[in-house]
Amino acid sequence: MIPMPFFMLIDAVLGLYTLVIFVMVIMSWLINFNVINRHNQFVDMIWRTVIALTEPALGPIRRKMPSLGGLDLSPIILLFGVMFLRWMNQWVSVRIGV
Repeated sequence: MIPMPFFMLIDAVLGLYTLVIFVMVIMSWLINFNVINRHNQFVDMIWRTVIALTEPALGPIRRKMPSLGGLDLSPIILLFGVMFLRWMNQWVSVRIGV
């Protein structure tokens, strides 16, 4: 039997990953509109970390999606995938009776 903290840990990690996706989207807007500057070391450090965490999941999604001009919908699809994983995690934990 799998203990309940295991499912809680998975849910917490997926929740943090959702936050990282939102940070990446907001930072990309702020960088593109020149609100924040990547020449700042702190901003660049956060940007590189966020990209390193999200790009392995976003890359395959971007390759499969058709080109929509300058519009990138891959973070939305990734968020739907993370939400689905969180729902499945909750369903499995309830289903096995933890």
